[in-house]
Amino acid sequence: MVQDNSIKVLIGNDEKWVPAGTKLKDLSRRWQPKHTSTIVAAMVNGELRDLNYALTSESAIRFLDLADDDGQRIYIRGLSFLLIRAAKDILPDSQVYIEHSLGNGLYVGLRGPHLLTEEDILLLKERMCQMVEADLPFTKSQVPLKQAEEIFRAQGQPDKVGLLKYRKKDYLNVYELDGLYDYFFGYMVPSTGFLRQFSLHFYLPGLILLFPNRYRPDTLPAYQDQPKLARIFNEAERWGDILEVGDVASLNRQLAAGKGPELVQIAEALHEKKIAAIADEVTRRHDDVRLVLIAGPSSSGKTTFCQRLYTQLRVNGLRPVTISLDDYFVNRKETPRDSSGEYDFEALAALDLKLFNHQLVKLIQGSEVEVPVFDFQRGRRTWVGKRFKVKPGQPILIEGIHGLNPRLIPAIPKEKQFRIYISALTQLNIDRHNRIPTTDTRLLRRMVRDKKYRSVSPEDTILRWPSVRRGEERNIFPYQEEADVMFNSALVYELGAIKPEAETMLARIPIGSPAYPQAKMLMKFLAYIHPLAELEFIPRNSILREFIGFSNWNS
Repeated sequence: MVQDNSIKVLIGNDEKWVPAGTKLKDLSRRWQPKHTSTIVAAMVNGELRDLNYALTSESAIRFLDLADDDGQRIYIRGLSFLLIRAAKDILPDSQVYIEHSLGNGLYVGLRGPHLLTEEDILLLKERMCQMVEADLPFTKSQVPLKQAEEIFRAQGQPDKVGLLKYRKKDYLNVYELDGLYDYFFGYMVPSTGFLRQFSLHFYLPGLILLFPNRYRPDTLPAYQDQPKLARIFNEAERWGDILEVGDVASLNRQLAAGKGPELVQIAEALHEKKIAAIADEVTRRHDDVRLVLIAGPSSSGKTTFCQRLYTQLRVNGLRPVTISLDDYFVNRKETPRDSSGEYDFEALAALDLKLFNHQLVKLIQGSEVEVPVFDFQRGRRTWVGKRFKVKPGQPILIEGIHGLNPRLIPAIPKEKQFRIYISALTQLNIDRHNRIPTTDTRLLRRMVRDKKYRSVSPEDTILRWPSVRRGEERNIFPYQEEADVMFNSALVYELGAIKPEAETMLARIPIGSPAYPQAKMLMKFLAYIHPLAELEFIPRNSILREFIGFSNWNS
């Protein structure tokens, strides 16, 4: 019998009547057996909600677990706060920095007078487990900005105080865990008891926080070392020190002070220096190397990097030719589809490998070939008379997401190849405890570029992004440590440059759209970024120009 204070909820195909005021946390317990991992949040009428949300009207609900992107972020956020709180007890003189993904975990730096040891890691994990067993609440409260500043000053968090200067609202949602207050960029699980799956791995000078990934949400993975990627992140941190930009607040100070042009010049000069060093290495090996393979995930800037490497190789006296794997896409109607029925452009089978290998062998043998040009707007391969041949000693630059996959060119010996991995490995975090995932930076790049050059709406780009990510996990990331060299295409100023156009696009995505929750999240963190007013100082050959426009190669 339906009571007067009951409301109707629809969960999948199940229709239920529940008392008004029922919290998602209580309702989720009934549905937990249907999930392979812990439910941590829900979508309610198209809006992301934490499990403390109380239902007051008719609602369509989809519970989120660790197999969902939003669920992953919420779980990691909770683990991060748990670790920060445990460190206050075990290493009270150390500052915790939640830095970046590494391997299949999250690298966490601990800075202070104490030198971290294996025993410290064991004590940290033990304290975290004690807090999980105690099922301590994450208590959220809304406080005026002035009060938030006082809290963070008292706790020795000047990075958060600096960030609040750029907050447009006059209040802040602050979380409290066992007497420690903090701000996190998004929702939290209700309590520490939700965080039972984690581990810590000692990784000097910090540690790796391990947790289930979204593709195997019921399993805690063992750590997989990625030393080359770790070196690139360390290099990014040094670049941040050179530019005196360690977080969003420090970036904002420089942009607000009119130092944007100088920041652009130094960041671009660092890129050019690195590209020149890679060109020098290719030149040293050019008697043996015929192919230079440039690979990386979507929106890393592979096309512009390839052109700039081409220029540096010409400076060194070589005469390279360039081939884009994108031009070997099969026609759209022949593109394979993923498990969701969407086009899987990241699959190796999306390329005409037979044609590509046939033409590559012909080129190496000295024959002339006509290469295709892919028309992205019409989704088909075209032939426009683009012909060339190469001579002995001429390197062939090949760029595309599959460049490191050994199945791409099985007939050509590895010693004839020089492999480069490129990705936008963001060195900038919001503050010590809130990182900017590299995937968010790349999504913003792709969204702006797709609207300008590929006739794809921002909404469609966002909706297609999970499929892109799945393809990267299968086809790109497993091979990144095979690279001879890695290049970080992130530019410390780029969020300030991309902000105005990205915000305008995101704001047009309506409430109720499946893309709206992601758009809302991106707008939320972009709101903290001070815009770069001096876009004209970004050079035409900048990797960022590939996305925001007026590039030497896409204008």
